[in-house]
Amino acid sequence: MTWKLPEALLALKVMSDRYDPSRIEPKWQAWWEARGTFRTPEDPSLPKKYILDMFPYPSGAGLHVGHPEGYTATDIVCRYLRARGFAVLHPMGWDAFGLPAEQYAIQTGTHPAVTTRANIATFKRQIQSLGLSYDWEREVDTTDPAYFKWTQWIFLQLFRRGLAYQSEIPVNWCPALGTVLANEEVVDGKSERGGHPVLRMPLRQWMLKITAYADRLLDDLDLVKWPDSTKTMQEEWIGRSEGAEVKFALEDGSGALEVFTTRPDTLFGATFMVVAPEHPFVERHTTHAQKAAVEAYVHQAIHRSDLDRKAAKEKTGVFTGGFVVNPVNGERVPVWVADYVLMGYGTGAIMAVPAHDERDFEFARAFGISVVQVVSPDGRPRSGELEAATTEEGLAVNSGPYDGLPTAEFKRRITADLEAAGRGRKRIEYRLRDWVFSRQRYWGEPIPIYFPVETDGDPRAGAPHTIRYDLPMAVDEAELPLLLPDLEDFSPGDDPAGALARAVDWRFFRRDGQWYARETNTMPQWAGSCWYYLRFMDPGNPDAAWSKEAAARWLPVDLYVGGAEHAVLHLLYARFWHKVLHDAGFVSCPEPFARLVHQGMILGEVEYTAYKSSEGFVSREWVVALPDGGYRHRSGGQELTPVRVPEEAVEKRGANTILKADPEIVVEARAFKMSKSRGNVINPDDVVRRHGADALRLYEMFLGPLEAVKPWSTSGIQGVARFLERSFALASRPMKDGMPEGPLLRLVHKTIRKVTEDIEGLRFNTAISALMVLLNELSKTDPLPKGAAELHVRLMHPFAPHLAEELWERLGHPPSLQEVPWPGFDPDLCQDESVTVAVQVNGKMRGTVQLAAGSDQDTALGEARKLDTVQRQLEGKDIRKVIWVADKLLNLIAG
Repeated sequence: MTWKLPEALLALKVMSDRYDPSRIEPKWQAWWEARGTFRTPEDPSLPKKYILDMFPYPSGAGLHVGHPEGYTATDIVCRYLRARGFAVLHPMGWDAFGLPAEQYAIQTGTHPAVTTRANIATFKRQIQSLGLSYDWEREVDTTDPAYFKWTQWIFLQLFRRGLAYQSEIPVNWCPALGTVLANEEVVDGKSERGGHPVLRMPLRQWMLKITAYADRLLDDLDLVKWPDSTKTMQEEWIGRSEGAEVKFALEDGSGALEVFTTRPDTLFGATFMVVAPEHPFVERHTTHAQKAAVEAYVHQAIHRSDLDRKAAKEKTGVFTGGFVVNPVNGERVPVWVADYVLMGYGTGAIMAVPAHDERDFEFARAFGISVVQVVSPDGRPRSGELEAATTEEGLAVNSGPYDGLPTAEFKRRITADLEAAGRGRKRIEYRLRDWVFSRQRYWGEPIPIYFPVETDGDPRAGAPHTIRYDLPMAVDEAELPLLLPDLEDFSPGDDPAGALARAVDWRFFRRDGQWYARETNTMPQWAGSCWYYLRFMDPGNPDAAWSKEAAARWLPVDLYVGGAEHAVLHLLYARFWHKVLHDAGFVSCPEPFARLVHQGMILGEVEYTAYKSSEGFVSREWVVALPDGGYRHRSGGQELTPVRVPEEAVEKRGANTILKADPEIVVEARAFKMSKSRGNVINPDDVVRRHGADALRLYEMFLGPLEAVKPWSTSGIQGVARFLERSFALASRPMKDGMPEGPLLRLVHKTIRKVTEDIEGLRFNTAISALMVLLNELSKTDPLPKGAAELHVRLMHPFAPHLAEELWERLGHPPSLQEVPWPGFDPDLCQDESVTVAVQVNGKMRGTVQLAAGSDQDTALGEARKLDTVQRQLEGKDIRKVIWVADKLLNLIAG
């Protein structure tokens, strides 16, 4: 009688031989967690690598597929580096303070801390489901008092060094949101979030003196390996300009109007002045006749954000009635007020030279102001009226004794002459402004400052009192962290002092008979993200934000990966804090992030749109988009209707996408940014559930270069999933011990070299392509050399770690594959045994020859002479010169 396995066991065996990521992936995630596989090594003898992701804000929406792109890239690098023998620090945490949690608290009454904890739990679950090799023992949360204690401590270092100060400045105050908004957060006088009205008003603010570090922030960009585009954005944000400060005497002799200009060589062409609406000149020197018009204009202008004012295409302004005197020619110059001049840049006043500034030219043309040319490319003034401004440098004209001077020499001469006459001086100006650090909201780090209170009673009970904001005092470091009070109502109200001002028992306190008031502003969300990379080095330290030993061991961050949307503010603020800490002796390197890479955005799936008239579909080249969002036919103006077309109804033909049913119709193929409103958001949970985490990781890396913007494709991820299934099937193939021979051995070594170099160059898509080529060859080999299968698994490990661990175990090895050294390659085996060499005669292609790799010129020449085509070209001619490019080209110059 023959014994058979029970049917249930047979089914179990069949299931175990099928690639099932829902079984494999949780198994290995639990194994890594239980054994602390990714715990940061403490061995100081190991070379270090600090690999960091920009930590996320844990929103209620959870992860989207854009998050895993950067996270997978750094995970691949970390797994590779560990296998190369490096001690790798690869942490993760949460940038958890912020306005969205507070707004949700206002709407629902749920404390922001509760919402934040729930969101963090969701994010962490999602990230862990992707098999990312973070050291979770170093997890930080910016809302944790054990963390923001040290954020407050850093603020005190800034305060004690004179880099944190108070100032009353015009700000964008949004009563509905209860906070000050950055210029970038205001659109057409309303908040970008929620569309609430925004007012311009003076408000007491804490400022950080980032301008004191402007030159170093600019110069030290040379020390880092960052994208050129990001460096350029920072350079432009800092905006260093060399020029001159020039004094235009007031006509009544009561003082001078000072301007900063980068073109002092154009002073003879200054035909009017413009001051910002906030400039003191406006109130002091506007004539009675112009007072009503100026006041109306100023009232309208001060309610617009700086960004709106700069972006406005139409130039507006009002004449103040006042005049100043041009210091180089003594002419009367009228002074106008216009909102395109900002009080925060330069002196808040400009000299306008319409002949050589496009903005000034538009203004002069609009208001009938004279235009005087003072720079010419050939040293000769143009006759007739100028039709446009010319901004190029050249030779001086209409400039008195300076006529004929080149621009650069003119700048030097006139600046020196102005300084000698006491009418100006050389000056460097920056576009960078000091950092407005206050936020009038609840959910942020309390600023550790308090002020004396003058009162005869108890201010908590409503006794009249005066808070001495001019006498700020630092909270003692021993009293940190300064915690937020518990509130039931988180709404900011319309009091710019913020929600904390209502917590009177927290705000006011008495010590040694003196009443004090705590600062009710909180820190911006940027604060916690300015230094989190430092806390990751030493997260459990109760006595210091980090130890000097940890800083010496881990800094700088070797690779920092995150979105390009942080190219300016986060990176600039973090560099600023780092330099302050460097000056204070807390860190030893001048820059925090040695190398920076921005991952590209992943768009939604490509959408196909055809355009239809009453007579049928119209090809895309005949479609004209209208400003109101509609469409019309280019010929005749007939209205067109956009129609979404399913993917199966179109096909690619050359550079175009056409309708299968009517190949003459070209449709629009376009991918859009993922958004809920568009309905094209891809949830990574859904992808993992259907295809597995390894498929998601592999697909996002295979989409294209890491930095590129690329669309999602559901059919594309299915192809990657099939590659993983084929890789899984390797372990059940008939095998023989040892390594392959001949061409397959060479391919294995070429693949090792390719994958190694591509990981180091962050070219993950081409590394995956090489793995696919290797798998195709391995699949054709029977029996399969076990050594080749093992190397394929080892190379796959950084990209698809769950599957690689499973296959490694099935091949008879103990886990973890992370502990197995990275394979090396033999450079000789990476060379082809034979090569195809092109043969030319007098530069024209006449054939090819097959040669052993590394053959010399004589061998190549001997083989080339055997070709009939070469013999015919050489007949009756002498070879005068031989051009030999080893293994590639032989060119015979004959005559």
